[in-house]
Amino acid sequence: MINLDLSEEQQQIQDLARDFAQNEILPKAAHHDRTGEYPLEIIKKAWEIGLTNVHIPESCGGMGFGVLEDSIISEELGAACTGISTAIEANSLAEAPIIVGASEEQKKEFLAPMTEECLLASYCVTEPGAGSDVQGIKTTATKVGNDYVINGTKMWITGAGYANWFFVLAYTDKEKGFRGMTAFYVPTNLPGISIGKKEQNMGQRASDTREVVFDNVVIPEKYRIAGEGKGWFLAMSAFDHTRPSVAAGAVGLARSAMEHSIRYALERKAFGAPIARYQAISFMIADMAKDIEAARLLVYKASYEIDKGRKNSKFAAMAKVFAADAAMRISTDAVQVFGGYGYSNEYPVEKLMRDAKVFQIYEGTSQIQRIIISKELFSRRNND
Repeated sequence: MINLDLSEEQQQIQDLARDFAQNEILPKAAHHDRTGEYPLEIIKKAWEIGLTNVHIPESCGGMGFGVLEDSIISEELGAACTGISTAIEANSLAEAPIIVGASEEQKKEFLAPMTEECLLASYCVTEPGAGSDVQGIKTTATKVGNDYVINGTKMWITGAGYANWFFVLAYTDKEKGFRGMTAFYVPTNLPGISIGKKEQNMGQRASDTREVVFDNVVIPEKYRIAGEGKGWFLAMSAFDHTRPSVAAGAVGLARSAMEHSIRYALERKAFGAPIARYQAISFMIADMAKDIEAARLLVYKASYEIDKGRKNSKFAAMAKVFAADAAMRISTDAVQVFGGYGYSNEYPVEKLMRDAKVFQIYEGTSQIQRIIISKELFSRRNND
């Protein structure tokens, strides 16, 4: 028997997130988009009511929610503003490799403080010459006695200007390729760390993305997560946990674009009738609705699989690419529904279209997601 209903607890989580999104995020979304101001006060409020750090295990003082609960939250926050929701949810990506691979002692040291005060963290992997090709990173961590010395430059690091610590991926043995990568917990107040200027991006302007430079940064061995050579596996496993919720944010954005389109199509008249009566418009909105429902179901499937302890890489990639592409297409069509008004920043759909684009880029481009899906399909066939 298949039950697609949310549980009572999940409905309560959805209601809480929706109320917060509509009352705390939406009224301030245009301001943060216009100014690029980091939404620190909104993040603090989200932390206070339990909408951040939801994956942290109960043993570390967290709620121990699954990926599905996180995805439910992400859709609601994304419907209000994906720039602000990205800032709110940046912790999840940094925390995921620690939840997956750190020792119990490390989890309590690194994660428990996140539940005691509003601390922020960043996933510090991407570099100027290595985005989707993670094996192309150049950052190194050299063992010196009981310490490691980190050198390298990271780029497009979300939340870097406000983070209290980084999850960092570096080579400890370049000759071993991806099996020579190691993961580290790195406090941001250590000597040798410098943070670049805030990047002025096309969309999601409330999100803080910056360059991070490590110049002979010394960290103790206890900050290494799992053994040497385990970093790549931890960094990639994090995406299985976070891609569904990122896809859910794209669903929220697409839902918002559709709702704006419906309201406008009912109000705007052309040739003596609301434009909603014309198939050119109504069919466009019908396509929005079907793609949103399909994307949400893929999100739920990807979330369900990993929450059940099963490998979900294929479904996480499917959810991410389908939701991202749908959000871009739907927000573009929303601008078309609004016509000339849609091209003006006085109306909300222009912002949605700009915000949507990065879903096809961050946490693995849409092209990379297709590579993951095809590899999964062919490897399964080869094993039959």
